[in-house]
Amino acid sequence: MLCFVAPLPPMTDDTPDGDIARRIAGGGPDAAAAESALCRKFAARIRLYGRRHLGDDQAAADLVQLVLVRVLEALRAGRVENPESIGSFVLGTCRNVTWDVRRAEQRQRAIESAALAVQTIAAPPSMSEHDVLRLFLCLRQLPERDHQVIRMTFMEDRDTDEVARRMGLTEGNVRVVRHRALAKLHDCMENGGGT
Repeated sequence: MLCFVAPLPPMTDDTPDGDIARRIAGGGPDAAAAESALCRKFAARIRLYGRRHLGDDQAAADLVQLVLVRVLEALRAGRVENPESIGSFVLGTCRNVTWDVRRAEQRQRAIESAALAVQTIAAPPSMSEHDVLRLFLCLRQLPERDHQVIRMTFMEDRDTDEVARRMGLTEGNVRVVRHRALAKLHDCMENGGGT
């Protein structure tokens, strides 16, 4: 027994959004024409949304591409539950992509700020042999506890909690001792290293 399936009416600018979405989801012979119709129908709206929310013509043009690709992929994969509300789906996709773009821009700005901060940190001045000698003389003048905290922290690269455990102190106490010891070292270095 032969079945006759009536051909779908040709695509026009007046074809309802739901029909266009169903043709794309169906993947039939007119799916490519339906995809073109959907792109023509929504590109200007997406661009307007992009200009309003991203404030840049190039960003708006990029948004058109990103949104249309996501919408077409969702339709082809059958992830659009209600083809009649494809306009709402496009708008929701615009929102999601815009949020993604903004988050990516924020991450990029944070990375650039961090890179700039790293670049602007002055390299520590190189120490002459005389400076190194002065530093060791100043270290020897520190009280034993201060000297141990400085040695473990900077020479042995131990964390505050490990220094505290080894010395029987609280972490807060280690931080205070280290802060005061560094101030003493600074003063000693400024005053010629105790020579």
